[in-house]
Amino acid sequence: MNQRQERLIKPQHIATPWLRWLLHRPRLTIESLVLCLSLYFALVCNSSFLSATTANRDWAAPQTWLFATALVLSLIAVHAMILGVVLSRWTARPILSLLVIATGFATFYMQRYGVYFDPSMLRNVIRTDLTEASELISWSMLAHVLAYSVVPVWWIWRVRIDHRPIVLTLVRRFIFVGCAVVLSVVAILAVFQDFSALMRNQKELRYLITPANLVYSTARVLSADTQAVARARTSVGLDAKMAASWAGKKPALVILVVGETLRAASWGMNGYERQTAPNMQALGALNFSNVTACGTNTETSLPCMFSAVGRRDYDESRIRSSESLLHVLSRAGFSVHWRDNQSGCKGVCDGLDEQRVDTATSPQLCSDGRCLDEVLLKDLKSLTGNAQGSVVVVLHMLGNHGPAYYKRYPDSFKRFEPTCETAELRKCDRESIVNAYDNAVLYTDHVLSQTVRFLKSQENQFDTAMLYVSDHGESLGEKGLFLHGLPRAIAPSEQTQVPMVWWLSEGFTQSMGLKRDCLYETSTDALSHDNLFHSVLGMLQVTTNAYEPKLDITAGCRAQ
Repeated sequence: MNQRQERLIKPQHIATPWLRWLLHRPRLTIESLVLCLSLYFALVCNSSFLSATTANRDWAAPQTWLFATALVLSLIAVHAMILGVVLSRWTARPILSLLVIATGFATFYMQRYGVYFDPSMLRNVIRTDLTEASELISWSMLAHVLAYSVVPVWWIWRVRIDHRPIVLTLVRRFIFVGCAVVLSVVAILAVFQDFSALMRNQKELRYLITPANLVYSTARVLSADTQAVARARTSVGLDAKMAASWAGKKPALVILVVGETLRAASWGMNGYERQTAPNMQALGALNFSNVTACGTNTETSLPCMFSAVGRRDYDESRIRSSESLLHVLSRAGFSVHWRDNQSGCKGVCDGLDEQRVDTATSPQLCSDGRCLDEVLLKDLKSLTGNAQGSVVVVLHMLGNHGPAYYKRYPDSFKRFEPTCETAELRKCDRESIVNAYDNAVLYTDHVLSQTVRFLKSQENQFDTAMLYVSDHGESLGEKGLFLHGLPRAIAPSEQTQVPMVWWLSEGFTQSMGLKRDCLYETSTDALSHDNLFHSVLGMLQVTTNAYEPKLDITAGCRAQ
């Protein structure tokens, strides 16, 4: 290309203003680029944070405008500080592009479903399998992400970044970050009384600051996971053994069913206006109506509910690095198996027999990479037929995992209509969403009854029992919230209250010396996932120093 041709395509020689603007490539320093993106994040991507922090304020009052202005300036300063520290001219474009796109995804779920991206939620996102993730993808989500990211990403790659000597770059960066710190401090001090009270009473609001929430939570999760890999799993119940009272008894077969996303408010045995648990009701199952989950997502609740620590002394690092109830039972002499129709056991069954559902072997129950929960019962006898002693089987259900509730049950269970037939809940009214969810609850009740049916078929060989408890609940539009995963401190009861049901055969009850009337009297007591570990050990008469009688539901209901 000759010099004349080069001159012809220079932006200043193009007559059309918009085309000239489009081809113009401004030259910016890293600091200027960071400031522009920080402005974008503060003004465009933080509507959830600003709405939550200014809720119920009088916009006619000057103090409200001062408060809002201070918050916006603080958002600009916080993101400028973070980006100013980590970016260089080699990493600026890819990191900023990735952050803009991730922010697009995050703002969709924050605005649409009221999601808070704390470390717990980020862990849930990172551990989500491809099949689960695909159900969350929709055209409206893609449109939202494109609207939030196309122009910023195009602009990030369009600008030219100034190259300066390293010493000058470091000096400028130090001054830039220092100014951001000063701006943040000044802005907060201007409204300190209001701001400190808000953050003290609603600490979870900081997880709405986007994309700082993504950066912080991802760093926390990766740091914790790195430490966990380097740390050996702590043994629990090294002294575990079957009590002397087991001598001469028939072996036991206990199936622990871990539900998914089933809330207590929609369980038919808890006084719900619909009988969504007719089978369990007919079987005379023991229903515990006041049970609180350890967390509001599977990544938190599953390790917690099988741990000796639980929520009362909650220490995520300790829980994830310790053996679970299943390891204690295995050490005591039980044959322990985990069957999964979800996203794995989250470390609860590490080193034990874990069986993942194979979608290819059950085409009548599986499609699009997902299976109906009856697949968990397929060939279940293979785990018990040759058993030489007592057996514990855990069935991890897909349950009511949303937002595609309509995919969680066969057509024969479409009892409540009309139903929401899409994962894009915004396209459905609340009634159809609830109908689809309740149909899935009905199907869970059916699967539980089929589990009991299998246990009854095994009573010649075993004393049998089934324990069911859901990992967490679900919001179905109450207070404008959907799905689950809110920080537990602010999560509504719909996300934290879960059903728990036990079915105990006559043989099991008598063998373990359990008093049914006494157990029914405890069924309305305030309980939680913390009780599971110790109640199973107590029920199965396993002796170990890890056992705490005060948390054992059966402790006061056993024959002396």
